[in-house]
Amino acid sequence: MREHTFSVTLKEQWGEGIVSYEAGSEIDLEVRLEAVHEGILVSGTADAKYTGVCGRCLIDIAESAEVEFQELFAYPSEEETDFEVQDDHVDLETLVRDAAVLSLPFQPVCQPGCLGLDPITGERLTESTGAEQAAPIDPRWSALQQITDQGNAAERRGPENTEES
Repeated sequence: MREHTFSVTLKEQWGEGIVSYEAGSEIDLEVRLEAVHEGILVSGTADAKYTGVCGRCLIDIAESAEVEFQELFAYPSEEETDFEVQDDHVDLETLVRDAAVLSLPFQPVCQPGCLGLDPITGERLTESTGAEQAAPIDPRWSALQQITDQGNAAERRGPENTEES
């Protein structure tokens, strides 16, 4: 068994979404290599910083991501495997890239309670107004809205007095 700790500078961008690992950024790796009967078992962690924009309000974000990975690199044989030992070496790039890119958030946000952009003005919402704005009503459904409005007006008036004295 051998353990290694090292940093790698990315030669190209990893990821294609609204966040990615930029070319030139560093990935810190802690790798453990273990000899097993079938090949070499590689396990470890990768720590890197991804950059992009918030999926709600479109401001720039940069967050750290730590990814764990584990894979068996099989000795060359007649069976076909995804990862193989080549000339007593293992190539970790595909393994680490796949694990790192799959760990990127699908809808990244700058903060958990990000309110996004105002749909009318396009300005960034910084705090909740407390009251939700009513969505515009499709004119085809306006007759139903009139029925709802009549029902609400009747509830506000209260029950009618049906008892005769």
